[in-house]
Amino acid sequence: MGMPPSGGTLMIFNRAGQERLGHVVFIAAAAAVGGFLFGYDSAVVNGAVVGIQNHFRVGPVETGVVVAIALLGSAAGAWTGGRLADQLGRTRSMQVAALLFMISSIGQMLPFTVWDLGFWRVIAGFAIGMASMLAPAYIAEVAPPAYRGRLGSFQQLAIVLGIAVSQLVNYVIASIAGGNVSNHLGPLQAWQWMLGACAIPALLYLLLALKLPESPRYLIMSGRTRQVREVLTEIEGEDVDLDERIAEIQHVVRAEGVPGMKDLRGPALGLLPIVWIGITLSAFQQFVGINVIFYYSTVLWQSVGINQSESLLISFSSSIINIIGTLIAMALVDKIGRKPLLMIGSVGMTIALATTAWAFSAARVTGGRVTLPDPQGLIALVSANTFVLFFALSWGVVVWVLLGEMFPNRIRAAALGVAAAAQWLANWLISVSFPALAEWNLPLTYAGYTVMALLSFIFVARWIRETKGRKLEEMG
Repeated sequence: MGMPPSGGTLMIFNRAGQERLGHVVFIAAAAAVGGFLFGYDSAVVNGAVVGIQNHFRVGPVETGVVVAIALLGSAAGAWTGGRLADQLGRTRSMQVAALLFMISSIGQMLPFTVWDLGFWRVIAGFAIGMASMLAPAYIAEVAPPAYRGRLGSFQQLAIVLGIAVSQLVNYVIASIAGGNVSNHLGPLQAWQWMLGACAIPALLYLLLALKLPESPRYLIMSGRTRQVREVLTEIEGEDVDLDERIAEIQHVVRAEGVPGMKDLRGPALGLLPIVWIGITLSAFQQFVGINVIFYYSTVLWQSVGINQSESLLISFSSSIINIIGTLIAMALVDKIGRKPLLMIGSVGMTIALATTAWAFSAARVTGGRVTLPDPQGLIALVSANTFVLFFALSWGVVVWVLLGEMFPNRIRAAALGVAAAAQWLANWLISVSFPALAEWNLPLTYAGYTVMALLSFIFVARWIRETKGRKLEEMG
């Protein structure tokens, strides 16, 4: 009869397991730096918008195009990133994305005209589009099943951290420049340093990607079985039946094949109903106007009488609230469910946006200076940040959770790609239209976002099915 393991043996085993888990957490966090770049680049232009307008003497239409054009590059990067990852590998594709991001950051820092600035923003968008889909795919493929959900949430957390850090960097640079982003710091203006600072997290991403093990799934697709054994031992431990795990992955790779658009065809305007639900869910996430806060909040607060330095600080505080909301969502999504959380978020966003629209309607113009009287100024600030909080604790996280769960296995990859592309395009539409709409009528613009938030509640109540606790095989 065998003796039970001694306390010392158990301690060694537990320590080994904890070290292995810590290593996997590091791998997931390193991969999620791609999400950090996504958030950082999305928000860094917020602080540079006024400087770009002053330097190139452009109006709201040109500004909207330059800010939002990166999103078209992101859509292209997300669309092609999957194929590139299957050809070059997951980690090599991350390295390509990091290099593109570094080069584009330097290009954005040293533009000759507003249009070559737009070109470099397209390249940056392509890189973050790649990174945004590579990170969750890679994490899902290397994470042990027991920790996949929690490790997968690193991506969204990294995005909101990237937004917050970029706002803080913008504030520091503007403060050093005397509170004006058009002031010079050495040979360049402050807004140029803001855009050039993006190269630093890109370099970190490149260095980390060089250290990451390749995905077991890709290695099997490439026929590199010996390396698969090394990676699986590294992330799952020596006590795992490697032959069984390799056979399991080989079976899944053979069974899945490569899904395409033909698999999504159905009777509802050419697509399956579930695909349209995913597209609409993605679109509503952007149509409530959330990225207006992160792309244009500095301009927004200046338009109602707040100076540049203070507006950058307010933008940073919004990013902190975004992080808090994301952590709340991560804690609640598996407890109260996806659908209730979305509906709570829709109600909160509708009330907050309606309040913001009302507050902005009280803006006064005196001697060419726009101000908000008391108490509307404080109400606008509180309601805008309340909107950010309700979005973050609901639609910001839950939409990505649902898109990963709601589609049947057979079409999941293809349908997710279409829904993600729809999200990038909706983001682009909102971002490119905001400067002109805000100049036309800021209160009515926010009233439009309010209507979208209200419609999002009706859409969720009518069309979204709860996925909490259901097997993936039951979806669709």
